[in-house]
Amino acid sequence: MSALAGKRVLVTRPRAQAADFIEKLASLEAVPVVFPTIEISAADDTTLLDQAIERLATYDWVIFTSVNGVSTFWERLSSLGKDSGAFSGVRVAAIGPATGRALSERGIQPDYIPEEYVAEAILAGLGSVRGQRILLPRADIARKALREMLETQGALAEEIGLYRTLPARPDPQALAELKMGVDIATFTSSSTVRNFFELLGDEAYTVLRGALIACIGPITAGTAREKGLAVDLIAEKYTADGLVEALAAYGQNYPARNTS
Repeated sequence: MSALAGKRVLVTRPRAQAADFIEKLASLEAVPVVFPTIEISAADDTTLLDQAIERLATYDWVIFTSVNGVSTFWERLSSLGKDSGAFSGVRVAAIGPATGRALSERGIQPDYIPEEYVAEAILAGLGSVRGQRILLPRADIARKALREMLETQGALAEEIGLYRTLPARPDPQALAELKMGVDIATFTSSSTVRNFFELLGDEAYTVLRGALIACIGPITAGTAREKGLAVDLIAEKYTADGLVEALAAYGQNYPARNTS
């Protein structure tokens, strides 16, 4: 029997991205409690993105930091009548294997994927970036650490907000299911943490009482701790699959859910 058998596992990912995560949890006999806390919405104004696409050949590197960034970029690329050929002569980096796969599916083999799946880890693999033009197509609320690090090394880093991360609208049925309690709460980005508390307020602490808190990586874990949560588990691989693997390997030491 799986260590997750019968455990109620909170899933806070955007609904459109949660299917594979939910399926893997169910295959381990867990009971997914699906309560998306964020929605992804393309930016209303694409002027800067369109301009960047038109002059794509002038960049030395394009760095994609998420699957959402890849899919949103390609939607606009297609709208402008272009395809992966627009990247001819441009080096492409991806943070994380999922982002790398998203690029490969669109005909781009990343030139570099760092072993650690956080923005700060990518700098070492780019070589000297002094004087190079680097495009960072990202979420509008993405951390500024990568851009600042590149600029410190003399790069000309251009950051463009491709999409917005918005609080999801709580579904009454999903909220009722959530209030029945969870054994494990999973958070896959800082936004999922912040918006969980935005949606539930102080009741968030009641819902999570006694639950194991599992985070996809150290950045997300840091946000959870800022909210006063005691993080029990951080995936070694900062991916959704890595989070499932970490949960499965955690063993039988899950806390009993406190419903009092």
